[in-house]
Amino acid sequence: MMTTMIAVRVSPARIGAVIGRNVGVMRSGPQYWLVLLSGFCEPLLYLLSIGVGVGALVGDLSVDGRTLPYAAFVAPAMLAVSAMNGALAETTINFFFKMKYQKTFDAVLATPVGPMEIALGELGWAMIRGSVYTAAFLVVMTAFGLVAPLWALAAFPATMLVGLAFGAAGMAVSTLIRGWPDFDMMNVTQFALFLFSGTFTPVQDYPAAIQVVVQVTPLYHAVGLVRDLCLGTPGWGSLGHAAYLAVLTAAGLAFAASRLRRKLLV
Repeated sequence: MMTTMIAVRVSPARIGAVIGRNVGVMRSGPQYWLVLLSGFCEPLLYLLSIGVGVGALVGDLSVDGRTLPYAAFVAPAMLAVSAMNGALAETTINFFFKMKYQKTFDAVLATPVGPMEIALGELGWAMIRGSVYTAAFLVVMTAFGLVAPLWALAAFPATMLVGLAFGAAGMAVSTLIRGWPDFDMMNVTQFALFLFSGTFTPVQDYPAAIQVVVQVTPLYHAVGLVRDLCLGTPGWGSLGHAAYLAVLTAAGLAFAASRLRRKLLV
């Protein structure tokens, strides 16, 4: 990816200009702040209703030889979901609208900004949005005693990597979307990931064939990485999760930039 970035002469200033445009849009009206707030509230409500409410009925879980309160098991998963939602909100529907209907990127390409810089700028903005969610979520988790303050600091960069991975993947998928009905399939996929990626039950409880399917999905690795750090148990498996997300980021970004170049410059 680095070779590609150099070849197309990526400029940090032009990437910053793309991010700055999104910041300007956010500041232009209160409705965007409401959208921003909703993305934080959804996983928080799941945490309170399922992690705390249902957790009182479930009791403790035994995971990898450790006994955990159910809320401590679910909270890191909701944190990873928050990072995923924040990134995908910007790089799917918003990205598609700007590309196909608002023609924002056509206008941007009339300036010295190139397709890779658009992709990097949009990805950077998505990561900023996701990081706002996860930082606030980590404060809530710390206040509830679900993560130690030092491990919360360690988990924050991991949530940024999660945002990068899902943001890049979201942009790549958005360049393939034909119209709004296609988003129904994407929403179903996102919800299936949310339910079955080790968020509410240990993956080891699934049948072996289902475990294999789950373990190749990105949210499984995001939840695994964030949970390892929040519980203070990082290991070699955590590095595997991080490597998976890094590869997904590079592949998604390269694919999105290539598709943008083909769709907007041809």
